[in-house]
Amino acid sequence: MFENLQDKLDRAFKVLKGQGSITEINVAETMKEIRKALLDADVNYKTAKSFTDEVKEKALGANVLTAVSPGQLLTKIMNDELAALMGGEVTELDLKTNPTIILIAGLNGAGKTTFTGKLANFLKNKGKKPLLVAGDVYRPAAVDQLQILGEQIGVPVYANTASKDPVGIALEGIAEGKKQQNNVIIIDTAGRLAIDEQMMDEIAAVKESTKPHEILFVVDAMTGQDAVNTAKAFNDRLDFTGVVLTKLDGDTRGGAALSIKSVVNKPIKFIGTGEKMEALDVFYPERMASRILGMGDVVSLVERAQQQFDEKEAAELQKKIRKNKFDFNDFYNQIQQIKKMGNMKDLMGMIPGVGKMMKNVDIEDDAFKNVEAIIQSMTKYERENPDSIQQSRRLRIAKGSGNKIEEVTKLIKQFEDMRKVMKQFSNPAAAARMMKNMPKMPQGRM
Repeated sequence: MFENLQDKLDRAFKVLKGQGSITEINVAETMKEIRKALLDADVNYKTAKSFTDEVKEKALGANVLTAVSPGQLLTKIMNDELAALMGGEVTELDLKTNPTIILIAGLNGAGKTTFTGKLANFLKNKGKKPLLVAGDVYRPAAVDQLQILGEQIGVPVYANTASKDPVGIALEGIAEGKKQQNNVIIIDTAGRLAIDEQMMDEIAAVKESTKPHEILFVVDAMTGQDAVNTAKAFNDRLDFTGVVLTKLDGDTRGGAALSIKSVVNKPIKFIGTGEKMEALDVFYPERMASRILGMGDVVSLVERAQQQFDEKEAAELQKKIRKNKFDFNDFYNQIQQIKKMGNMKDLMGMIPGVGKMMKNVDIEDDAFKNVEAIIQSMTKYERENPDSIQQSRRLRIAKGSGNKIEEVTKLIKQFEDMRKVMKQFSNPAAAARMMKNMPKMPQGRM
């Protein structure tokens, strides 16, 4: 996501590199490149123009400190303005009412039903007790899909396959939720086109009868500027409370994320970053601005890790590391936790500087496939006792996992090295000594 925009913004900033001061000429040249980059990313023209005009005005009015280059100053101004363009501050769901009714609307194929499941999972993990209501009476597989997702995440689903009345089903679902004491009721609806007047009237009727506290409009970020135009048409009828951008892990130019707030004046509340039920993030404009400019997003990375790693398990793991008892079972479990955090390229992009380094590197989602196959080919005894895996065992593991023996040996060596480092760093005094003895960076001019 945003890779092309990132590259073009980098090229635009190079105009100011080596410049001793910000002038109207070099800023105008940079702004021209930035405007082109935004338009190429499918950002609304009026939004791109007003954005660059605002950045130019602030850049020309800013004093460049001796310690800050013009390029660095413009990056700071760009970061602030991008965040403001996308909403400025995070806007969370209003969950004060019990039960909170959330209505999900959107186009056909935008990923509405999948998002509905993800949102239920997200809220369940926050301590809520959600109920899903299957209100799509047109798509044959929609009810089945929602029931499968509900079973997968352990959330109940209300469905009435005998009815073709979405208003009636929504009201029945709310009544069931109140009866079962669910404090959040999420109503999935049929995908529709903004130009389909009958379908638009129908969802307006659902809204009128259910009186939802939140109406989330789900839009496929890969549709770019079309997504923004559609959002405007829906907002005129529904006056929704927030936008959800799905498929941000795809080959999207990012125009929807940058334009939608300024066009419909409604906040982006969530972004979908993959197919897994955990691949849903609250939208933070400041963090997204940093990622667009290639500065990473460590806060989101840490939050994703915290969601997947249990404190009690982490404490037990630390004890095992200190006693040098960390084994292949533990290693395998850690891999599964990392995989739940999202696709690897997306995670790398959250580390400052690494995103730019990795942009031309193809990191597959199944990057751990060979490692998992090797560990799964070990016996229970071998996984618990890594030191027992000698040559004959390695040969059997290689055959069982479909790898060469060199690959098995390499993994075991890497595992041993990692175990040594982990043991040293689990002891604060030893870790401090290691840091002290590390070679210092040579002093000199860069």
